[in-house]
Amino acid sequence: MSCNYADNLSPYDDKGVLGTPEIFDTPSEITSKVEQLVDLILASKHIVVHTGAGISTACGIPDFRGPNGVWTLEKKGIKPKVDISFKDAIPSKTHRALKHLVDKGYVKFIISQNIDGLHMRCGTPRANLAELHGNMFTAECPKCKKQFVRTSPAPTVGKKAVGETCRNKGRPCRGQLIDTILDWEDDLPDDDLDMAMMHSTIADLNIGLGSSFQIMPCAKFPMRSQKFGGKFVLINLQATKVEKKADLSIHAYVDDVMDMVMKRLGIEDIPEYSEADDPTRKEDFSVNWNIPKKELTSIEKLYKERNKKRKGDEVEVKKKYKKTKAEDGN
Repeated sequence: MSCNYADNLSPYDDKGVLGTPEIFDTPSEITSKVEQLVDLILASKHIVVHTGAGISTACGIPDFRGPNGVWTLEKKGIKPKVDISFKDAIPSKTHRALKHLVDKGYVKFIISQNIDGLHMRCGTPRANLAELHGNMFTAECPKCKKQFVRTSPAPTVGKKAVGETCRNKGRPCRGQLIDTILDWEDDLPDDDLDMAMMHSTIADLNIGLGSSFQIMPCAKFPMRSQKFGGKFVLINLQATKVEKKADLSIHAYVDDVMDMVMKRLGIEDIPEYSEADDPTRKEDFSVNWNIPKKELTSIEKLYKERNKKRKGDEVEVKKKYKKTKAEDGN
């Protein structure tokens, strides 16, 4: 299937702000801001990265709301020219850098709005990844809810039958598999949504990469931790509504920024894409792609503990404030 999967979505009028001009920071500004970002990374214990279509444009996959994005051109009556298929697209430098940062323990979780499967294809573990809008290389059984990795892109979008029967070896149910790609009005997947919400909230640093953050609820996730002291860094070529809420904003190509970040972290060489790490290159169609239940249980426990502590801290602050007011006679 062509990377312009949008042709198969249902008609939808409100596609957000389109075609905003790109902004480029000067080289000296980028250097200074990257140094600030690296300082934040080194000072953080729970980093969550939010990725949008802008991290895949280097792979030949068009974005949606950029100057030459799919929706932008559509509004002008122009059909985008796409010369690459999902199967032929290769993970970008940013995809590979993020996977490496997960492996090294810098990044705890990645929240993706992309359906191209490139995070998965460069070897990012499912335990560290939420795919809020689905994955072109997975299919799900409506009966047992098991997700399986496909060796080729799903032929459909919008949770339709892909022509395969459930391959659950432990409990065969013969359910008819459907694609996992959301159409406009489809609900977000529960487990991915829960993981995204909890990780975003307890993060001490949320980083947005290549996203205009116009789709809800994704647009609010990076700011969830700010009232608890968390920081939000945005890296995007276009100005967005959430930019005024960011503690740091960098206008530059995400690949360039990630390359600089990695070097400043002492990682000179970002690992290349390897087919050995790509589950879509394996012929066993029964490869499971569900978020491990133990990960859901673990993050839920941590989320409750952090919230309990924060509520306790808030109560203490209010008590001290009331005591101070009473002593001042106000």
